[in-house]
Amino acid sequence: MLFAVKELELGKIPFKLSLAPGAIEFYDQKLRQATSLEVNGTAQLLPLGEIRVQGRLAGSMGAECDRCLEAMQFHLDGAFDLGYLPANAGWDEPEAPLEEEESDVGFYDGEGVQLADVVREQIVLWLPMQRICRPDCKGICPQCGQNKNEKECGCREQTIDERWSALKNI
Repeated sequence: MLFAVKELELGKIPFKLSLAPGAIEFYDQKLRQATSLEVNGTAQLLPLGEIRVQGRLAGSMGAECDRCLEAMQFHLDGAFDLGYLPANAGWDEPEAPLEEEESDVGFYDGEGVQLADVVREQIVLWLPMQRICRPDCKGICPQCGQNKNEKECGCREQTIDERWSALKNI
């Protein structure tokens, strides 16, 4: 769904959608949409051509644990309020320091803003950078590849200080 500037000039655009799994490309092979994403809210045009998108997003995303590589899910449910300025707005002026409130503004190029881009951005911001299935996840053994959460493999951890490795040849 495109929030076109020409349509927004006429007034707010309400939206309520259910995005099926696979409807949005996340550009991350480890991240996938586990359930439908329920999205609703409004888009409006503000002064200076800024498009403001407010709404609520709920659904589940699937990923693999960064430690043990097992499948896991994150439930998302929250509100968002995003602003987008035209990409060419104000670039003729000399560069000025960025104010705190300006750091929350994105940019759009062309006719307007795609809802899929808004949803993708919000999901990526809400997910943790390091995706761990549980706080006590032990990960996989670097030597044999066994998932240590399922059973201990018996491999000994070898900690070798690289500074002393030259003495092994004597």
